[in-house]
Amino acid sequence: MIDVLIVGSGGAGLSAALAAKEAGASVLVVGKMYPTNSQTSMAQGGINAALGNVEEDHISLHIQDTIKSAHGLCDEDMVRRMCADGPKTVQWLESIGVPFSRLDNQKPGIGSIAQRKMGGASAKRACYAQDYTGLKILHTLYDTCLKAGIDFLDEHFLLNLIVPEDTVKGATFLNIRTGEVVQIDAKSVVMATGGYGAIYHGHTTNMYGSTGDGLAAVLRAGGALSDMEFVQFHPTGLKNSCILMSESARGEGGYLINGQGERFIDELKPRDEVARAIFMQMRQGEEVFLDLRHLGEKRLLSLLPQEVALCKLHEKIDPLESPVPIKPVTHYTMGGIDVDDALEVKGIKGCFAAGECANAKVHGANRLGGNALLEITALGRFAGENAYKHSIYASAKNADDAQKKRDEAEIGKIFENRSGNAYALLRELGDTMYEKVGIVRDNTTLKEALERVIALQVALKKIAPGDRSKENNQSLVEYLELQNALLLAPTVISAAIARDESRGAHFKSGFETENEAFKKHIVLQWKREES
Repeated sequence: MIDVLIVGSGGAGLSAALAAKEAGASVLVVGKMYPTNSQTSMAQGGINAALGNVEEDHISLHIQDTIKSAHGLCDEDMVRRMCADGPKTVQWLESIGVPFSRLDNQKPGIGSIAQRKMGGASAKRACYAQDYTGLKILHTLYDTCLKAGIDFLDEHFLLNLIVPEDTVKGATFLNIRTGEVVQIDAKSVVMATGGYGAIYHGHTTNMYGSTGDGLAAVLRAGGALSDMEFVQFHPTGLKNSCILMSESARGEGGYLINGQGERFIDELKPRDEVARAIFMQMRQGEEVFLDLRHLGEKRLLSLLPQEVALCKLHEKIDPLESPVPIKPVTHYTMGGIDVDDALEVKGIKGCFAAGECANAKVHGANRLGGNALLEITALGRFAGENAYKHSIYASAKNADDAQKKRDEAEIGKIFENRSGNAYALLRELGDTMYEKVGIVRDNTTLKEALERVIALQVALKKIAPGDRSKENNQSLVEYLELQNALLLAPTVISAAIARDESRGAHFKSGFETENEAFKKHIVLQWKREES
């Protein structure tokens, strides 16, 4: 039995793995894809740390900005912990080799790291590596894990947690290559499976696999989810492909203009305000563009090379010559697995969660740009440390194979159905969520969305993956992902219906202001059925 099982191989999972390994744990990282393909690689703009390298800044200002962006729904102690960890987290990342962009003085150490301003920040605080920050952090973390001798098990899809009573004993996985169900016993588990943005399929910057698999597993196992209604819409997705145009483009001075060439919003306001301003322009029949032409070729190619390449590849537009058409798209999910101040999952002892899958109460109703990469590294390491501490006193007795047998039976039942088009259901789910549970919501369309999602759940139970083979069955993986997405979509919709106010990323027509009565978290939890 291993000490710490890490489920998810993105930035949060790798940070947790390194911390647990450094503490003395035996560690296994399990992911449904390869680590360098994780969502962390898509984080472009930067990681917040109050270094004050470019202009005066303090940790207290970082804390204030984060609390303000959260609209009263954060745990201020957790915010202080994360923000205070910012400088030492960046110092640790630099020490393991992250190639941050530098100031002209090129002094050694973190004092020479370049910083840019992102939306909602009171200072230039985001440390960056051109516009590849998440990618370079991820690759460096993975290299460091390999050097540390941490074991990896790739292409394993999480099925369920093993929770015989109220304490986790491991998890079951589908080995995608062989088609076999695998049980892994562990003294403690860290969930680092990413967010649920892919329930907005076709309208998100997230990869197809961001279907909230870890959240669904926790919910089924008796754990709690919270704040699921708070979904952040990034103001600048490319209009046709939904590929992210990083906030760094606006941080470096890019303009938002309408079809008349008019600027209509301060580009560095918090993301929810900018997204709604763009939405209102579009509702009035205006197209909206990101204009970078005035920045010049040298600056663009030096600081934003990826943005230039993405525009050319996906929109066939050269941002040096033309404004880039954009629209708001789903980008980040603030809600997630409800955890306590040790990042332990409420309702499941020995199970911890970090990163976008977790609701550590540091983002509240609206995440501050640049805080996601800080959260996955700082709190990822915190989760790994606490998982190791739990493992010291946990029982080393393996769980029985009851959950494994149930999962094998469930997958067998899926193939008893007639083949159908699960992808069509996924497209309909994405359209329904974006149109009816989007940037501006109202109770009528939210209830329509809930009815439609329930109908999609019924439809999915009647079909099977088109591919009937056992090995490398990607159709089965996509079916299971859709099953998880359809499990989570009602939690988002139900929480949005319950919150009759507008707060942060949740904006509801008829309830356009914040209501003190709703300055609280909406928590969802199932009573776990005894088998």
